[in-house]
Amino acid sequence: MNPPARGPAVLGLIAALAAFAPPCTAPRPVADLLVVLNKSDDQAALVDPATGRVLGKLPTGRGPHEVAVTRDGRLAFVTNYGTASAPGRTLTVLDLRRSTAGTIAIEPYTKPHGIAISRDGTRVWVTCEGSGAVLELDAGSGRIAHAWPTGQEVSHMLVASRDERKLYVANIASGSCTAIDLVSGETHSIPTGAGAEGIDIAPDGGEVWVANREANTLSVIDTRADTVRAVIASAGLPIRVRFTPDGRRAWMSNSGSDRVSVFDTGTRRLVASLAVGSTPVGIAISPDGRRVFVANTAADRISVIDARTRMVLGTFATGREPDGMAWARAARLPPPRRTR
Repeated sequence: MNPPARGPAVLGLIAALAAFAPPCTAPRPVADLLVVLNKSDDQAALVDPATGRVLGKLPTGRGPHEVAVTRDGRLAFVTNYGTASAPGRTLTVLDLRRSTAGTIAIEPYTKPHGIAISRDGTRVWVTCEGSGAVLELDAGSGRIAHAWPTGQEVSHMLVASRDERKLYVANIASGSCTAIDLVSGETHSIPTGAGAEGIDIAPDGGEVWVANREANTLSVIDTRADTVRAVIASAGLPIRVRFTPDGRRAWMSNSGSDRVSVFDTGTRRLVASLAVGSTPVGIAISPDGRRVFVANTAADRISVIDARTRMVLGTFATGREPDGMAWARAARLPPPRRTR
């Protein structure tokens, strides 16, 4: 379904000064940044992943939940989910090099949550829970280019196929995963398990794994047939799943048991389970696969894990209720400024 043009969706960049410290006079190069969303602060924290130091914070809309970053590390797109009484209707666009924030309006769609960006950075895909739809936005203008109804309840997280011809959407209340053909517009919903929420696609594109939090299972979907190939038992309210860059392991956060599970993707067997902080949800893995970052939303801390030894190296704080995270490559920050 293609909606009519919604008018200029990008409302302009709003100057947002980050409180960096200590002050200096020249831009500070940072090889990578970890962008962490603090849901209860309505902010994005920009973190040096090597040290856990918060280099600055930028404002978002109400209730930021998920974030995706362009491959060049320049722009971060944030879904502003809103609150129960005021559902979100916007995305925030962060320029990580200039430390500015702008807004994209997505009305009449509401409760944006899951988000992904095309490899060339021209398209943004976002789920809208309040509207039962997935949107494709023009990243440059913010215009809604396409909208696809999922026909499912609480369409939450999504991933794109490797050829970017399909999207896979986890639907919590329907306990399913919807495959959307971006060329034909056809949709196909695959039953997975109660509370289908976390989702990721293997680096080779052959499998999509869905974490079914209420069923306490992982569903393995064959992307060639779009059918469930296997079901893996996994207790503790599995809520997010992420593949390592080499595809050999899948890391999963269990919000009900305060643990993180690690699966061998070849055998689909559990190889490790480790305690982290209270209510782990968001997961980010470094591009080299060496470190895993887990957002413990109830503890207001991020756990840093050595992926090889599976030992927690330490934790750091970014703000209240951290959740969605994304890696930004080769970002540069502007000169720090003090706030009054």
